[in-house]
Amino acid sequence: MNRHLLFAALDAAERGWHVLPLRPGDKRPALHGEAVCPGIGDCAGGHRKWEERATIDPDRIRRAWGDLPFNIGIATGPSRLLVVDLDMPKRKSKGSADTPCGVATFRALCERAGQAVPSTHMVRTASGGVHLYFTAPRGARLANTAGRLGRLIDTRAWGGYVVAGGSTTSAGHYTVVDPTPPAPLPDWLQALLTPRRGSRGLMAVPSSSRASRYAAAALRAETASVRDAPQGERNATLLAAARALGRFIAWGDLPRDVVEEALQSAGECAGLSERQCRSTVRSGLNWSIAHNPQRRAA
Repeated sequence: MNRHLLFAALDAAERGWHVLPLRPGDKRPALHGEAVCPGIGDCAGGHRKWEERATIDPDRIRRAWGDLPFNIGIATGPSRLLVVDLDMPKRKSKGSADTPCGVATFRALCERAGQAVPSTHMVRTASGGVHLYFTAPRGARLANTAGRLGRLIDTRAWGGYVVAGGSTTSAGHYTVVDPTPPAPLPDWLQALLTPRRGSRGLMAVPSSSRASRYAAAALRAETASVRDAPQGERNATLLAAARALGRFIAWGDLPRDVVEEALQSAGECAGLSERQCRSTVRSGLNWSIAHNPQRRAA
C-alpha cells in the first residue's frame, strides 16, 4: 500500500506536479495548521501553508510516504494546472434523482459553445465523478471556482488541490482513466473562468468626485482581502467587506453599484459562485446601510 502510493506521488512529481500528503484514507491535508505550527523545518522562518509546502523533491516525497499510507494531493496552482471537477449529485439530497451529473452538464456546456468535449488527462473520483486536467495558461493566475461553469462543476487552480489517482477514501478509489498529458486549457473555457473585473469599481473610484480618499482606499483594501481570503473563510470575508463598505454608501461617499461590482468581482475571483456573491453582497450592504444613518450636514 505504501509503495503504491509512494510511486504514484513520485510519478506526479516527475510530471512537475507539486504533491502534498493527505491523511490516510481521507482528503484532508496531513500537515499541521498555523495554530499548532512548531516553527521548525519548513516553517523555521514562519508558518508555511500546504500550497507553499507542496513539493516535487523526490527525497522529500520518499521521506513523507516512507512509513504511512498517505493519500496524495496535487497543489494545482504551483503545478500550473487547472482541474475541472465534474461531480455527482449527492445521493441523499432532495431531487438528486433528477439532477444531471457534472459530466452531463459539462457536455451540454461544450455543445452550447460549439466545442467538442476536450480530450485530456482524466481521473475517476471516488464518488464516480471526473477530474479533467488542463495546463493553465501562462500569464494568467486563475483561482478556484464553484458552479461558475454549471451545477456540479467546480475548478481547482491557485488556492486549491485535487486528490490524485492512486488515492483511496472510504467512498472508493481515485483512478487514472486517461494517462495522456494534460491538454492546454481551451481559450473558450479560460474566457468563462476569467473573473470579470469591474473597471468602475477597481479603477475609476479614486478619481470620482463622490468618493473620498479614505472611502476609495477602503474599497481597495476590502476587495483585496476578499480576493485573498483562504478557503473556508471566503463567504464570511465577503460579508464582512460588504458590511464595512456599506457605510460609505449610506454616507454618500461611494455609489452602491460601484461597490457591488467591485465586491462581486473579488468574490468570484476568490472562488465563490456568482449567485452566492450576489446574495452575500446584497445582504451585507443592506444591513450596513440600515445601521449607518446618513451624515447630517454641518
